[in-house]
Amino acid sequence: MAASIPNLDGHVLPSSTRPSFYEKLNSQWHERALWAFMFIVLAHWGEHLAQAYQIWVMGWPAPKANGILGLWYPWLIKSEALHYGYALVMLIGIWVLRKGFAGRSYTWWMVAFWIQFWHHIEHLLLITQATIHHNLMGKPVPYSVIQFFIPRVQLHLFYNAIVFIPMVIAMYYHMFPPEGEEHLANCTCSWYKDKAGDEADCTA
Repeated sequence: MAASIPNLDGHVLPSSTRPSFYEKLNSQWHERALWAFMFIVLAHWGEHLAQAYQIWVMGWPAPKANGILGLWYPWLIKSEALHYGYALVMLIGIWVLRKGFAGRSYTWWMVAFWIQFWHHIEHLLLITQATIHHNLMGKPVPYSVIQFFIPRVQLHLFYNAIVFIPMVIAMYYHMFPPEGEEHLANCTCSWYKDKAGDEADCTA
């Protein structure tokens, strides 16, 4: 006899339609996956804000301002591999979790994805220069395209801000869907669904 499993709505599905790991990430696991992903995003933000504080409040020179981790592991913060790795994790995370969004929240989430895609290209250019030991325009350190016009600290603070802002807007619309989009998502992230469930329990 074929096994069966309940779906998010409580209906029984045959084992042949058992959701994949990716489908679970964008349905019943989407809320927890977003929490984990946002923890990584906010931890990275903390590093950038700490670096900004060290430079513009404490007056440290930029080469010495390495954030929080850099206080103990300066070599790690100066590694292009670390920065590229984070940019790649961000890109993959936004892409993998996109199917859990719908309507207006999906639009804003994908805005964040395409900005992060370019941010990732900039880091790919940096790590390529560091790997082949040949910097653009004979610069003493690896340079990205926009870095020729904006210093690196300010540039990547800006990049992270313009990726984070549409992510926050997407999360807001995901948790509080606009009228007519309340039932588009297949996950438990929407507070409206939780409220509807509480009301159903009260009237049962």
